[in-house]
Amino acid sequence: MVNAKLLKLPTAAHQHWHEHHQIVIGVRGEAELSVDGAGAYLDTWRAYLVPTEARHDYRGNDKNHVLVINLDPLAPAVNSPAHADYERMMRVFEKPRTLQMDSRLHGLVQFAAGEFDRAPNHVTLQQHLASSILYCMADRITDGQSFTSNRNAISPDAIRRFILRNLHKKITVEDMAGEVCLSVSRFHEVFRDLAGITPHQFLLQTRLDQAAHLLATTTLTVSEISYRTGFSSQSALTNALRKYKGTTPSRLQVGERVA
Repeated sequence: MVNAKLLKLPTAAHQHWHEHHQIVIGVRGEAELSVDGAGAYLDTWRAYLVPTEARHDYRGNDKNHVLVINLDPLAPAVNSPAHADYERMMRVFEKPRTLQMDSRLHGLVQFAAGEFDRAPNHVTLQQHLASSILYCMADRITDGQSFTSNRNAISPDAIRRFILRNLHKKITVEDMAGEVCLSVSRFHEVFRDLAGITPHQFLLQTRLDQAAHLLATTTLTVSEISYRTGFSSQSALTNALRKYKGTTPSRLQVGERVA
């Protein structure tokens, strides 16, 4: 039997264990788990698989929300028509491990979390969504393409934090690849598979999102914002906003004043 819930982990560390398998999936913010002494880090692109009876510590930052999926290892019965699939699911929990989500799985989790928020008492809907996520994860684990136990493994959230820390500087794909200790070609390949866009597109998107946010929420000049977000000039920012977001700095500023 599968059940799931959307919850917020406490900011102070807690420890427990349980007699069911569990998947903890980052939905918002960040969280940390330590399973049988092995640490794991969660953001919105990572999930952690906790086998039954594995003692684990957990905590999250003040913005965290996680989707927790519980799977009872004693059901269904062996003679159930679902048993073959269930046995396949059990192999997913042979050991504690981190799952790096690709863009499709990430989108499914975010959609499911939204439905959990929308219909918090619709247990049947939640069970179906949780089962869909579980099956998608099992397929990826079977393919052997989604494991990671490295804290520095590629995560679009981690790359976004790196970009934001260095937003006013010139950032290259080589810089981003170096952040996760990969060659440029390998980083480009893996990142595109995960995020669905290239690292360069992701960099530009992050710069533009931050510029739009500053234009709408501050009184900084367009020239200052272009410098802070890594554009070579005010005109470069204006042209990029027009091309990729269909707007201009003045429209964003006017929109905020009208609001």
